[in-house]
Amino acid sequence: MILTNAWVVTMDDAGTEHPNGWVQIEDGLIVATGSGEPPAGPREDLGGAVVTPGLINTHHHLYQTLTRARAVDADLFTWLRTLYPRWARIDAEMEYAAARTGLAELALSGCSTVFDHHYVFPRGVSGLVEAELQAARELGVRIVASRGSMDLGESDGGLPPDNLVESIDDVLADTQRLAGIADGAWTQVVVAPCSPFSVTTRLMEESAALARTLGLKLHTHLAETVEEEQYCREIYGCTPVEYLDRVGWLGGDVWCAHCIHLSDAEVQTFAHHGVGAAHCPTSNLRLGAGIAPIREMIDAGVKVGLGVDGSASNERSDLFFEVKQALLMGRGRGGGRWMTVREALRLGTRGGAEVLGRDDLGSLEPRKRADLAIWRTDGLELGGAEDLVAGLVLGGPMRVDRLIVGGEDAVRDGQLVRASEQEIAREHRIQAARLWA
Repeated sequence: MILTNAWVVTMDDAGTEHPNGWVQIEDGLIVATGSGEPPAGPREDLGGAVVTPGLINTHHHLYQTLTRARAVDADLFTWLRTLYPRWARIDAEMEYAAARTGLAELALSGCSTVFDHHYVFPRGVSGLVEAELQAARELGVRIVASRGSMDLGESDGGLPPDNLVESIDDVLADTQRLAGIADGAWTQVVVAPCSPFSVTTRLMEESAALARTLGLKLHTHLAETVEEEQYCREIYGCTPVEYLDRVGWLGGDVWCAHCIHLSDAEVQTFAHHGVGAAHCPTSNLRLGAGIAPIREMIDAGVKVGLGVDGSASNERSDLFFEVKQALLMGRGRGGGRWMTVREALRLGTRGGAEVLGRDDLGSLEPRKRADLAIWRTDGLELGGAEDLVAGLVLGGPMRVDRLIVGGEDAVRDGQLVRASEQEIAREHRIQAARLWA
């Protein structure tokens, strides 16, 4: 298959773009890209659309689509304390409905690969991660699922209620079980203790040891709020980044969500050790948590990707919107030259692939997986736009016209190919009502 008559944004090292370009796909892989006359073979005319790599989400909580628009004026700790009791009621049926909703939203925003940080495991409930994997398979998107955990309850000085914490042995055993079902291409598993205020030091240390034994990556929340820093100083006598070092988490197999409250020296620490960051601009603004030093991270060589975070702290699982938000938030902090449009788009594509350790994703280059987002340019939003790539980013959010994952359509003509958006929405409302009944 050769897709022609398109503005192709490859996101390769040279930043190559083909304003009159084409993309050749075979057997689920990119064969070539170029300008002008394409090779011989079956062709599809894209009518001047912009083609980018599929977007890559590096931090989310799919289950939280069930609890949108709650505790809307709260800071992080208050928001969590408000919602933990409700999350403690989740079951696999709810999780499946929530995952389908979040994954469908993300696919319609041009996202082909989704990392989900699931750390809520009510006692006696099973099949939660499996429900996410099933939803991703059905919709035709890649998923990087995590076996998250919390073992530090309120009675021991943590934030979550005691009925939502697990034993370390149970966490590690279930993590090892889930690691065996990943295929590496469409499904991965990550080890992901929740946060310094919900996980013990022992679980952080043993999670790292297990992940490195199994060859899995590590993820956690870090340096999201000033309250978290105060907590770490009071409980551990150090900053969150210093705590990360203490528990053996400074390494190239680690990425952390948010990373808002980092000093210049801590940014350099991340760069030196290869620790990545998931930037979640909308969630950070919604909770009033602050603005992450993304420009400083990029300049220091830190791997940075984008995340929508949980839909209960964002309300919208739209990764293309996060590209725009990252650009505008940074410019609001550092001025109009703080970040270019294409740097922002890189965060949502190539940057996300680097954070997840996926050298087969994130750019349109030979032998990379054929994950493409195709954006129409003949609508009202782009009338008068000279630079169509800038028009897309600055004019967003946009619904993707077509999303190709592994050479197969997941979205076409702005609609899900393998599921009904309306049916997903109806079932999601039923399950959300169950949660709040």
